[in-house]
Amino acid sequence: MLNLVIIGAGKGGSSLLTALVSTPRQVRVLGVADRNPAAPGIALAMRHGIRTTIDYTELITLPEVDIIVDATGEAGLVEEVKRRKHPRAVIIEGLAMNLMLSFVDESLRLLRELEARELERDVMLDSTHDAIVAVNAEGAITLCNRAAEQLLGVNREQLLGRPAAEVIPNTRLHVVLATGKAELNQQQEVGKTTIVTNRVPVRSRDGQVVGAVAVFRDITEVKALAEEITGLREMKVLLEAIFNSTQDAISVVDENGIGWMVNPAYTALTGLKPEEVIGKPATVDIDPSQESMHLQVLRTRRPVRNVPMRVGPHKREVIVNVAPILVDGKLKGSVGVVRDVSEIARLSAELEQQRKLIRRLTSTYTFSEIIADSPVMQQAVEQARRAAETPATVLLRGESGTGKELFAHAIHNASSRAKGQFIRVNCAAIPEALLESELFGYAEGAFTGARKGGKRGLFEEADGGTIFLDEIGELPLGLQAKLLRVLQEKEIVRVGEAKPVKVDVRVIAATNAPLEDMIARGKFREDLYYRLNVVPIVIPPLRHRQEDIPRLVAHLIAKLNEEYGRNVRDIAPDALQVLREYHWPGNVRELENIIGRAMIAMAVTDTTIERRFLPPLGSAPSPAAPPTPPPEGQGRRTRPLHEVVAEAEKSALMRALAETKGNKTEAARRLQIAPRTLYYKLERYGLM
Repeated sequence: MLNLVIIGAGKGGSSLLTALVSTPRQVRVLGVADRNPAAPGIALAMRHGIRTTIDYTELITLPEVDIIVDATGEAGLVEEVKRRKHPRAVIIEGLAMNLMLSFVDESLRLLRELEARELERDVMLDSTHDAIVAVNAEGAITLCNRAAEQLLGVNREQLLGRPAAEVIPNTRLHVVLATGKAELNQQQEVGKTTIVTNRVPVRSRDGQVVGAVAVFRDITEVKALAEEITGLREMKVLLEAIFNSTQDAISVVDENGIGWMVNPAYTALTGLKPEEVIGKPATVDIDPSQESMHLQVLRTRRPVRNVPMRVGPHKREVIVNVAPILVDGKLKGSVGVVRDVSEIARLSAELEQQRKLIRRLTSTYTFSEIIADSPVMQQAVEQARRAAETPATVLLRGESGTGKELFAHAIHNASSRAKGQFIRVNCAAIPEALLESELFGYAEGAFTGARKGGKRGLFEEADGGTIFLDEIGELPLGLQAKLLRVLQEKEIVRVGEAKPVKVDVRVIAATNAPLEDMIARGKFREDLYYRLNVVPIVIPPLRHRQEDIPRLVAHLIAKLNEEYGRNVRDIAPDALQVLREYHWPGNVRELENIIGRAMIAMAVTDTTIERRFLPPLGSAPSPAAPPTPPPEGQGRRTRPLHEVVAEAEKSALMRALAETKGNKTEAARRLQIAPRTLYYKLERYGLM
């Protein structure tokens, strides 16, 4: 560094001093001298801490002085300075001084202009949202704007002059310098931030690569927004698919009650095209005499349900449900679901029809489903097969639970009437007062409560098919005569009418009662007995067909697996032997009950019915022997009386059925109750 002394602090010296203190200090001003202590240069020097004096000789004799500048223009001063200065010092005279000042002024002008442009550049670079980084030919960072600082998380003073590859993760500016090729719209990860960048080489006038510039932008939010928009677009497509595919007619209006959306089901129901509704007031699709439910919901902000209305040009009767559309508590519109009343009426009619047919059974069982390994059962099946080939009336006899209804199904399905109706009637379960009208139907006004237009009886419904009269022994004597007429004349007479109606019905009857004894006691018509007993088939009790028990058990296990959701595969040999040795008063129905109770007693993981899972067989308690009360002090609660009575009644029913081998008529006689009362109680306790 050169040490300089200025003599003269007037205009020239002051300008020189100003230039020297404003530029990078390659020259150090040791002092300023002037005879006038108030010269402008003296005051400037003092502000910058530079030595001042009125005697220039104090300065020129200093040994460290390299340059002495004469800014006074006085004659003879230079010669005086030459005589008295330090030998190593160089004198710059006035002409050279003026020339130097002109260069200084120009330099200051250019410097100020450069500073202004740099300031303008910095303002422009810092105001952009794009991050900008520039490097020189060596890859060192020469420029970094505020956006780049924020994105990289580093102060620019820490970046300037350092190699870009060291401070910018995954940068390729050094690659651009090496190849001279631009890299545009490149995605780059900077920490947890995703950016998109353009990297461009900087070339000199002769085409040489002298640097590179990278411009990049944070697209993390844009990327998230794009993903959100994609998700919303997918959701929109899904909702539109649901909206357009649903069978419910839907209309949507905006907050002003102007049609916004309708689906194809709405168009099909109302007969209005979308362009006739969308963009139109909500009242466009309803009868003018009615209030729009859309407008009501928009006014009250409350939903409305099941409002009858008329819509469309044909005034279609519908039921309307409308609800407001609220987004963050703000009303955005309303959505209405419109349902055709005629469709509801149709469904109601179907429901009523199903209720009517609740006694009508679908005949699904065939002879292939009857397990018959024993000779006696095989004989019964063979008789039934031959009977199915004829239109003859069949009388099925056997104890309760032997499978009489199963045989009836199989005979029907194997006959020429298989495509006709199969209707089951339990003669003991229908009250006597209703039985005639149920079997034969009634005319309008036949009795109080009779349906308008009358009603077809079960025989008419079974026309062309089969009617199964279960528990025929319980049929009242008065109806026995009318049934005899049906069998003889193939016609019925409705209650309240005299005109007979022809029917083509095959009759299959079943009973566990001793009809011959009932005939002797006058409880059953002999002529009806012979009409029913055309093809008698006796179904053997389970105790006479023990060869069938293994297959029956396997069949019941498979059936109950489906009902109970279990995976039982087999029964242990000793458990099966217990079943084979039992006398089975309840027959196959009792066997199913026993297998079911055993499966319930098993753990879910058990797959084999072991003997320990079997409930006690034939151990129903006697109703005459009430349970012994627990010893005093054991803390058992006193049971309600109705529970005790119900338990005793159930036990009595079970014992009576066991003693009569399932003969319900005899069981009712022994219990001294009416047969219909017996059936009621059996159904009540789940013993049917």
